[in-house]
Amino acid sequence: MNAVLNEGIDVAYYRKLKQGADVPNLKGELVKNDTMTLPANPPKSYAFCSDTAYNEAVVPIIKNTTVLYHESTFVDQHKKLALPTKHSTAKEAASIAKQANVGTLILGHYSTRYNDLNVFKEEAQTIFNNVLLGDDGKVFEF
Repeated sequence: MNAVLNEGIDVAYYRKLKQGADVPNLKGELVKNDTMTLPANPPKSYAFCSDTAYNEAVVPIIKNTTVLYHESTFVDQHKKLALPTKHSTAKEAASIAKQANVGTLILGHYSTRYNDLNVFKEEAQTIFNNVLLGDDGKVFEF
């Protein structure tokens, strides 16, 4: 704000600056937008795949998203339970994340048969490195 005040830009032009335009100052000189503004934050995207069996058809839809939440109800040891219950394993979620080139994979929707959720993360990380474990009330910032 001080830069705008020091440059002598009329308040009527603030909106135009926010929209990316170059504007005149009170002396009639053109002030370049990039000298008055900061670069925008890169856009972020989020994909949510839950209560779903492994399905590679989703890959083009979620390609290059910043964050993917994907269910991982089972670990590979219980893969035989995944298809009939229409759920995914941690490895399958990681495979989708890798194929879609997502930034971060958040796992969730775990079967209650597992006492230690870290087995999901460890299994997924054999395929995809950037894995977080989702849990009720947990907050992530990206």
